[in-house]
Amino acid sequence: MTLSHHVAVITSDEQALIVASDLAEDFKRDSALRDRERRLPLAELEVFSRSGLWGISVPKEYGGAGVSNVTLAKVIALIAQADGSLGQIPQNHFYALRVNGSDEQKQRLYAEVLAGQRFGNALAELGTKTAHDRVTRLTRDGEGYRINGRKFYSTGAIYAQRIPTSVVDEKGVQQLAFVPRESKGLTVIDDWSGFGQRTTGSGSVVFEDVYVAAEDVLPFQSAFERPTTVGPLAQILHAAIDTGIARAAYEDALHFVRSKTRPWIDSGNDKATEDPLTLKSFGHLSIRLHATEALLERAGELLDAAQAETNADTVAAASIAVAEARAISTEISLAAGSTLFELAGSQATLSEHGLDRHWRNARVHTLHDPVRWKYHAVGNYYLNDEKPPLRGTI
Repeated sequence: MTLSHHVAVITSDEQALIVASDLAEDFKRDSALRDRERRLPLAELEVFSRSGLWGISVPKEYGGAGVSNVTLAKVIALIAQADGSLGQIPQNHFYALRVNGSDEQKQRLYAEVLAGQRFGNALAELGTKTAHDRVTRLTRDGEGYRINGRKFYSTGAIYAQRIPTSVVDEKGVQQLAFVPRESKGLTVIDDWSGFGQRTTGSGSVVFEDVYVAAEDVLPFQSAFERPTTVGPLAQILHAAIDTGIARAAYEDALHFVRSKTRPWIDSGNDKATEDPLTLKSFGHLSIRLHATEALLERAGELLDAAQAETNADTVAAASIAVAEARAISTEISLAAGSTLFELAGSQATLSEHGLDRHWRNARVHTLHDPVRWKYHAVGNYYLNDEKPPLRGTI
Protein backbone atom coordinates (compact mmCIF):
# COMPACT_ATOMS: atom_id res chain seq x y z
CA MET A 1 0.00 0.00 0.00
CA THR A 2 1.53 3.29 -1.10
CA LEU A 3 1.58 6.11 1.40
CA SER A 4 0.33 9.52 0.39
CA HIS A 5 3.27 11.88 -0.13
CA HIS A 6 3.34 15.68 0.06
CA VAL A 7 0.33 15.83 2.37
CA ALA A 8 -1.13 19.32 2.64
CA VAL A 9 -1.53 20.94 6.03
CA ILE A 10 -5.00 22.27 6.80
CA THR A 11 -5.01 24.75 9.66
CA SER A 12 -8.58 26.03 9.97
CA ASP A 13 -12.25 25.12 9.61
CA GLU A 14 -12.65 27.56 6.74
CA GLN A 15 -9.77 26.01 4.82
CA ALA A 16 -11.16 22.51 5.38
CA LEU A 17 -14.51 23.48 3.87
CA ILE A 18 -12.91 25.16 0.87
CA VAL A 19 -10.71 22.13 0.15
CA ALA A 20 -13.65 19.74 0.58
CA SER A 21 -15.82 21.79 -1.77
CA ASP A 22 -13.11 21.81 -4.43
CA LEU A 23 -12.48 18.08 -4.11
CA ALA A 24 -16.21 17.34 -4.26
CA GLU A 25 -16.41 18.98 -7.67
CA ASP A 26 -13.67 16.68 -8.94
CA PHE A 27 -15.01 13.53 -7.28
CA LYS A 28 -18.49 14.08 -8.66
CA ARG A 29 -17.32 13.95 -12.26
CA ASP A 30 -16.91 10.15 -12.54
CA SER A 31 -18.94 9.04 -9.53
CA ALA A 32 -21.68 7.44 -11.64
CA LEU A 33 -19.08 5.58 -13.69
CA ARG A 34 -17.29 4.29 -10.59
CA ASP A 35 -20.59 3.07 -9.22
CA ARG A 36 -21.70 1.42 -12.46
CA GLU A 37 -18.43 -0.43 -13.02
CA ARG A 38 -17.55 -0.84 -9.35
CA ARG A 39 -14.28 0.90 -10.05
CA LEU A 40 -12.40 1.23 -6.77
CA PRO A 41 -11.47 4.90 -6.15
CA LEU A 42 -7.75 4.33 -5.58
CA ALA A 43 -6.58 7.48 -7.37
CA GLU A 44 -9.32 9.59 -5.79
CA LEU A 45 -8.35 8.39 -2.30
CA GLU A 46 -4.74 9.37 -2.87
CA VAL A 47 -5.88 12.87 -3.80
CA PHE A 48 -8.26 12.87 -0.83
CA SER A 49 -5.44 11.87 1.54
CA ARG A 50 -2.92 14.35 0.15
CA SER A 51 -5.47 17.15 0.55
CA GLY A 52 -4.99 17.03 4.32
CA LEU A 53 -8.69 16.41 5.01
CA TRP A 54 -8.05 13.06 6.68
CA GLY A 55 -6.12 14.87 9.42
CA ILE A 56 -8.51 17.74 10.18
CA SER A 57 -9.90 16.17 13.37
CA VAL A 58 -6.43 15.69 14.91
CA PRO A 59 -6.41 17.95 18.01
CA LYS A 60 -4.30 21.07 17.85
CA GLU A 61 -2.08 19.86 20.68
CA TYR A 62 -1.04 16.98 18.42
CA GLY A 63 -0.37 19.16 15.40
CA GLY A 64 -3.75 19.03 13.65
CA ALA A 65 -6.37 21.61 12.82
CA GLY A 66 -8.75 20.31 15.48
CA VAL A 67 -11.77 21.41 13.46
CA SER A 68 -15.21 21.49 15.02
CA ASN A 69 -17.60 18.60 14.61
CA VAL A 70 -19.86 21.00 12.73
CA THR A 71 -17.11 21.38 10.13
CA LEU A 72 -16.21 17.69 10.13
CA ALA A 73 -19.84 16.76 9.41
CA LYS A 74 -20.07 19.35 6.62
CA VAL A 75 -16.86 18.03 5.03
CA ILE A 76 -18.19 14.46 5.03
CA ALA A 77 -21.56 15.62 3.66
CA LEU A 78 -19.83 17.49 0.82
CA ILE A 79 -17.78 14.45 -0.17
CA ALA A 80 -20.77 12.10 0.17
CA GLN A 81 -22.82 14.42 -2.04
CA ALA A 82 -20.19 13.96 -4.74
CA ASP A 83 -19.77 10.22 -4.14
CA GLY A 84 -21.54 8.32 -1.37
CA SER A 85 -18.83 5.68 -1.13
CA LEU A 86 -16.01 8.21 -0.88
CA GLY A 87 -17.94 9.94 1.89
CA GLN A 88 -18.19 6.72 3.90
CA ILE A 89 -14.66 5.36 3.48
CA PRO A 90 -13.02 7.68 6.09
CA GLN A 91 -15.83 7.28 8.65
CA ASN A 92 -14.01 4.79 10.83
CA HIS A 93 -10.72 6.65 10.31
CA PHE A 94 -12.17 9.64 12.17
CA TYR A 95 -13.97 7.41 14.67
CA ALA A 96 -10.87 5.39 15.58
CA LEU A 97 -8.89 8.54 16.28
CA ARG A 98 -11.12 9.42 19.23
CA VAL A 99 -10.88 6.12 21.09
CA ASN A 100 -8.88 5.80 24.31
CA GLY A 101 -5.12 5.68 24.34
CA SER A 102 -2.06 6.95 26.14
CA ASP A 103 -0.45 10.24 25.22
CA GLU A 104 2.41 8.33 23.60
CA GLN A 105 -0.02 6.29 21.49
CA LYS A 106 -1.90 9.39 20.43
CA GLN A 107 1.30 11.22 19.54
CA ARG A 108 2.45 8.36 17.33
CA LEU A 109 -0.86 7.51 15.65
CA TYR A 110 -1.85 11.13 15.08
CA ALA A 111 1.57 11.75 13.51
CA GLU A 112 0.92 8.88 11.10
CA VAL A 113 -2.40 10.40 10.12
CA LEU A 114 -0.88 13.81 9.51
CA ALA A 115 1.74 12.11 7.34
CA GLY A 116 -1.02 10.70 5.12
CA GLN A 117 -1.78 7.27 6.54
CA ARG A 118 -5.36 6.03 6.35
CA PHE A 119 -7.06 3.93 9.02
CA GLY A 120 -9.71 1.43 7.90
CA ASN A 121 -11.67 -0.77 10.26
CA ALA A 122 -12.32 -4.37 11.18
CA LEU A 123 -15.03 -4.17 13.82
CA ALA A 124 -18.18 -6.07 12.84
CA GLU A 125 -18.49 -9.85 12.58
CA LEU A 126 -20.99 -12.18 10.95
CA GLY A 127 -22.73 -14.99 12.82
CA THR A 128 -22.56 -13.55 16.34
CA LYS A 129 -25.59 -13.57 18.63
CA THR A 130 -25.92 -9.79 18.51
CA ALA A 131 -24.31 -7.05 16.44
CA HIS A 132 -22.25 -6.01 19.49
CA ASP A 133 -20.73 -9.45 20.19
CA ARG A 134 -17.15 -10.18 19.17
CA VAL A 135 -15.27 -13.47 18.98
CA THR A 136 -12.00 -12.37 17.37
CA ARG A 137 -9.35 -13.22 19.96
CA LEU A 138 -6.34 -11.33 21.28
CA THR A 139 -3.83 -13.59 23.05
CA ARG A 140 -0.53 -12.71 24.68
CA ASP A 141 2.67 -13.66 22.84
CA GLY A 142 5.80 -12.45 24.61
CA GLU A 143 5.95 -8.66 24.51
CA GLY A 144 3.04 -8.46 22.07
CA TYR A 145 -0.13 -10.25 21.02
CA ARG A 146 -1.60 -12.54 18.37
CA ILE A 147 -4.97 -11.99 16.68
CA ASN A 148 -7.19 -14.72 15.25
CA GLY A 149 -10.62 -14.16 13.73
CA ARG A 150 -12.62 -12.95 10.76
CA LYS A 151 -14.36 -9.61 10.20
CA PHE A 152 -16.88 -8.27 7.71
CA TYR A 153 -18.29 -4.83 6.79
CA SER A 154 -14.68 -3.66 7.04
CA THR A 155 -15.21 -0.33 5.33
CA GLY A 156 -12.01 1.20 4.04
CA ALA A 157 -9.74 -1.67 5.09
CA ILE A 158 -8.74 -2.40 1.52
CA TYR A 159 -7.46 1.17 1.16
CA ALA A 160 -5.80 1.52 4.58
CA GLN A 161 -2.27 1.46 5.96
CA ARG A 162 -3.58 0.49 9.41
CA ILE A 163 -6.69 -1.50 10.28
CA PRO A 164 -8.14 -0.74 13.74
CA THR A 165 -9.58 -4.08 14.86
CA SER A 166 -11.90 -4.86 17.78
CA VAL A 167 -10.66 -7.91 19.65
CA VAL A 168 -11.49 -9.75 22.88
CA ASP A 169 -8.57 -10.37 25.22
CA GLU A 170 -8.00 -13.34 27.53
CA LYS A 171 -10.10 -11.66 30.24
CA GLY A 172 -13.04 -11.17 27.89
CA VAL A 173 -12.49 -7.41 27.59
CA GLN A 174 -12.69 -5.69 24.20
CA GLN A 175 -9.59 -3.87 22.98
CA LEU A 176 -8.80 -2.01 19.76
CA ALA A 177 -5.67 -3.12 17.91
CA PHE A 178 -4.22 -0.82 15.24
CA VAL A 179 -2.85 -3.52 12.94
CA PRO A 180 -0.45 -2.59 10.10
CA ARG A 181 -1.98 -3.49 6.74
CA GLU A 182 1.05 -5.51 5.61
CA SER A 183 1.18 -7.73 8.72
CA LYS A 184 1.91 -11.41 8.10
CA GLY A 185 -1.26 -13.50 8.31
CA LEU A 186 -3.60 -10.57 7.62
CA THR A 187 -5.74 -10.94 4.49
CA VAL A 188 -8.13 -8.30 3.16
CA ILE A 189 -10.73 -9.79 0.80
CA ASP A 190 -12.62 -7.62 -1.66
CA ASP A 191 -15.91 -9.53 -1.32
CA TRP A 192 -18.28 -6.63 -0.67
CA SER A 193 -21.23 -7.01 -3.06
CA GLY A 194 -23.83 -4.55 -1.81
CA PHE A 195 -26.11 -3.03 -4.46
CA GLY A 196 -25.33 0.41 -3.04
CA GLN A 197 -22.20 2.04 -1.60
CA ARG A 198 -20.47 -0.28 -4.03
CA THR A 199 -16.89 1.01 -3.73
CA THR A 200 -16.54 1.40 0.05
CA GLY A 201 -14.42 -1.76 0.24
CA SER A 202 -16.61 -3.09 3.06
CA GLY A 203 -15.54 -6.71 2.68
CA SER A 204 -13.78 -9.29 4.83
CA VAL A 205 -10.59 -9.16 6.86
CA VAL A 206 -9.07 -12.43 8.07
CA PHE A 207 -6.54 -12.64 10.91
CA GLU A 208 -4.51 -15.81 11.13
CA ASP A 209 -2.09 -15.62 14.04
CA VAL A 210 -1.37 -11.97 13.23
CA TYR A 211 1.22 -10.37 15.50
CA VAL A 212 0.54 -6.91 16.92
CA ALA A 213 2.83 -4.92 19.19
CA ALA A 214 1.55 -4.07 22.67
CA GLU A 215 1.91 -0.34 21.97
CA ASP A 216 -0.57 -0.71 19.11
CA VAL A 217 -3.35 -2.01 21.37
CA LEU A 218 -5.70 0.53 22.96
CA PRO A 219 -8.57 0.12 25.44
CA PHE A 220 -11.94 -0.03 23.67
CA GLN A 221 -14.66 -1.41 25.92
CA SER A 222 -13.96 1.23 28.57
CA ALA A 223 -15.02 3.93 26.10
CA PHE A 224 -18.59 2.66 26.58
CA GLU A 225 -18.43 2.10 30.33
CA ARG A 226 -18.41 5.81 31.10
CA PRO A 227 -19.84 8.86 29.32
CA THR A 228 -17.68 9.57 26.26
CA THR A 229 -18.35 11.15 22.88
CA VAL A 230 -17.24 8.07 20.91
CA GLY A 231 -20.82 6.98 20.11
CA PRO A 232 -22.23 10.32 18.96
CA LEU A 233 -19.08 11.00 16.94
CA ALA A 234 -19.51 7.75 15.03
CA GLN A 235 -23.17 8.50 14.45
CA ILE A 236 -22.83 12.12 13.33
CA LEU A 237 -20.51 10.94 10.57
CA HIS A 238 -23.16 8.47 9.41
CA ALA A 239 -25.77 11.25 9.50
CA ALA A 240 -23.47 13.42 7.40
CA ILE A 241 -23.10 10.66 4.79
CA ASP A 242 -26.87 10.32 4.47
CA THR A 243 -27.30 14.09 4.33
CA GLY A 244 -24.82 14.32 1.48
CA ILE A 245 -26.53 11.51 -0.43
CA ALA A 246 -29.88 13.26 0.07
CA ARG A 247 -28.51 16.55 -1.23
CA ALA A 248 -27.08 14.79 -4.30
CA ALA A 249 -30.44 13.19 -5.14
CA TYR A 250 -32.25 16.49 -4.60
CA GLU A 251 -29.84 18.41 -6.84
CA ASP A 252 -30.09 15.76 -9.57
CA ALA A 253 -33.89 15.91 -9.38
CA LEU A 254 -33.79 19.70 -9.77
CA HIS A 255 -31.45 19.42 -12.73
CA PHE A 256 -33.60 16.77 -14.41
CA VAL A 257 -36.84 18.72 -14.15
CA ARG A 258 -35.20 22.00 -15.19
CA SER A 259 -33.48 20.51 -18.23
CA LYS A 260 -36.16 18.12 -19.45
CA THR A 261 -38.90 19.51 -21.71
CA ARG A 262 -42.35 18.77 -20.33
CA PRO A 263 -45.46 18.61 -22.53
CA TRP A 264 -47.49 20.88 -20.26
CA ILE A 265 -44.99 23.75 -20.40
CA ASP A 266 -45.85 26.61 -22.74
CA SER A 267 -42.85 27.20 -24.99
CA GLY A 268 -42.92 30.86 -24.03
CA ASN A 269 -42.76 30.12 -20.30
CA ASP A 270 -39.27 29.98 -18.82
CA LYS A 271 -40.42 28.26 -15.65
CA ALA A 272 -39.19 24.68 -15.23
CA THR A 273 -42.75 23.58 -14.50
CA GLU A 274 -46.03 24.80 -13.08
CA ASP A 275 -47.27 21.27 -12.43
CA PRO A 276 -48.67 21.44 -8.87
CA LEU A 277 -47.68 17.86 -8.02
CA THR A 278 -44.06 18.42 -9.01
CA LEU A 279 -43.97 21.70 -7.12
CA LYS A 280 -45.36 19.97 -4.02
CA SER A 281 -42.72 17.24 -4.31
CA PHE A 282 -39.90 19.77 -4.38
CA GLY A 283 -41.45 21.81 -1.60
CA HIS A 284 -41.73 18.75 0.59
CA LEU A 285 -38.19 17.62 -0.16
CA SER A 286 -36.55 21.02 0.26
CA ILE A 287 -38.16 21.63 3.66
CA ARG A 288 -37.04 18.26 5.03
CA LEU A 289 -33.58 18.57 3.51
CA HIS A 290 -33.05 22.01 5.04
CA ALA A 291 -34.31 20.68 8.38
CA THR A 292 -31.86 17.79 8.13
CA GLU A 293 -28.92 20.09 7.43
CA ALA A 294 -29.93 22.34 10.34
CA LEU A 295 -30.23 19.39 12.74
CA LEU A 296 -26.86 18.09 11.58
CA GLU A 297 -25.27 21.44 12.40
CA ARG A 298 -27.01 21.57 15.78
CA ALA A 299 -25.81 18.05 16.56
CA GLY A 300 -22.25 19.10 15.75
CA GLU A 301 -22.50 22.06 18.11
CA LEU A 302 -23.73 19.90 20.99
CA LEU A 303 -21.05 17.31 20.26
CA ASP A 304 -18.43 20.07 20.37
CA ALA A 305 -19.80 21.14 23.76
CA ALA A 306 -19.68 17.55 25.03
CA GLN A 307 -16.07 17.14 23.93
CA ALA A 308 -15.13 20.40 25.65
CA GLU A 309 -16.85 19.35 28.90
CA THR A 310 -17.54 15.64 29.02
CA ASN A 311 -20.07 14.40 31.57
CA ALA A 312 -23.24 12.32 31.61
CA ASP A 313 -25.50 15.29 30.81
CA THR A 314 -23.48 16.77 27.94
CA VAL A 315 -22.88 13.37 26.35
CA ALA A 316 -26.59 12.51 26.60
CA ALA A 317 -27.59 15.83 25.03
CA ALA A 318 -25.10 15.30 22.19
CA SER A 319 -26.20 11.70 21.64
CA ILE A 320 -29.86 12.68 21.41
CA ALA A 321 -29.14 15.59 19.06
CA VAL A 322 -27.12 13.28 16.84
CA ALA A 323 -29.87 10.64 16.97
CA GLU A 324 -32.36 13.28 15.76
CA ALA A 325 -30.09 14.18 12.86
CA ARG A 326 -29.47 10.53 12.08
CA ALA A 327 -33.19 9.72 12.06
CA ILE A 328 -34.21 12.55 9.74
CA SER A 329 -31.19 12.07 7.46
CA THR A 330 -32.22 8.43 7.02
CA GLU A 331 -35.70 9.48 5.97
CA ILE A 332 -34.70 12.31 3.63
CA SER A 333 -31.98 10.33 1.85
CA LEU A 334 -34.45 7.58 1.03
CA ALA A 335 -37.22 10.04 0.16
CA ALA A 336 -35.01 12.14 -2.11
CA GLY A 337 -33.83 9.07 -4.00
CA SER A 338 -37.38 7.78 -4.39
CA THR A 339 -38.71 11.16 -5.54
CA LEU A 340 -35.97 11.32 -8.15
CA PHE A 341 -37.32 8.04 -9.54
CA GLU A 342 -40.85 9.44 -9.59
CA LEU A 343 -39.85 12.61 -11.43
CA ALA A 344 -37.38 11.06 -13.87
CA GLY A 345 -39.56 8.05 -14.58
CA SER A 346 -38.03 5.16 -16.47
CA GLN A 347 -34.99 7.25 -17.39
CA ALA A 348 -33.83 7.03 -13.79
CA THR A 349 -33.35 3.30 -14.26
CA LEU A 350 -30.99 3.67 -17.21
CA SER A 351 -27.50 2.79 -16.05
CA GLU A 352 -25.81 5.45 -18.18
CA HIS A 353 -27.60 8.19 -16.22
CA GLY A 354 -26.66 6.74 -12.83
CA LEU A 355 -29.65 8.43 -11.17
CA ASP A 356 -30.58 5.23 -9.35
CA ARG A 357 -27.34 5.19 -7.35
CA HIS A 358 -28.56 7.76 -4.83
CA TRP A 359 -31.46 5.60 -3.66
CA ARG A 360 -29.29 2.46 -3.68
CA ASN A 361 -26.58 4.20 -1.69
CA ALA A 362 -29.08 5.53 0.84
CA ARG A 363 -30.88 2.20 1.15
CA VAL A 364 -27.65 0.35 1.90
CA HIS A 365 -26.01 2.92 4.15
CA THR A 366 -29.11 3.64 6.26
CA LEU A 367 -29.17 -0.04 7.26
CA HIS A 368 -26.00 0.50 9.27
CA ASP A 369 -28.04 0.53 12.48
CA PRO A 370 -31.81 0.54 13.10
CA VAL A 371 -33.21 4.05 13.01
CA ARG A 372 -36.36 2.95 14.86
CA TRP A 373 -34.34 2.71 18.07
CA LYS A 374 -33.24 6.31 17.67
CA TYR A 375 -36.86 7.46 17.85
CA HIS A 376 -37.26 5.31 20.97
CA ALA A 377 -34.21 6.90 22.60
CA VAL A 378 -35.28 10.43 21.68
CA GLY A 379 -38.80 9.92 23.02
CA ASN A 380 -37.51 8.31 26.21
CA TYR A 381 -35.12 11.21 26.76
CA TYR A 382 -37.69 13.98 26.41
CA LEU A 383 -40.64 12.20 28.04
CA ASN A 384 -38.97 10.21 30.82
CA ASP A 385 -35.64 12.04 31.27
CA GLU A 386 -33.88 8.78 30.44
CA LYS A 387 -30.37 9.14 29.09
CA PRO A 388 -29.55 7.01 26.03
CA PRO A 389 -27.37 3.92 26.41
CA LEU A 390 -23.62 4.27 26.04
CA ARG A 391 -22.75 2.56 22.80
CA GLY A 392 -21.49 3.29 19.32
CA THR A 393 -24.88 3.10 17.63
CA ILE A 394 -26.38 6.17 19.31
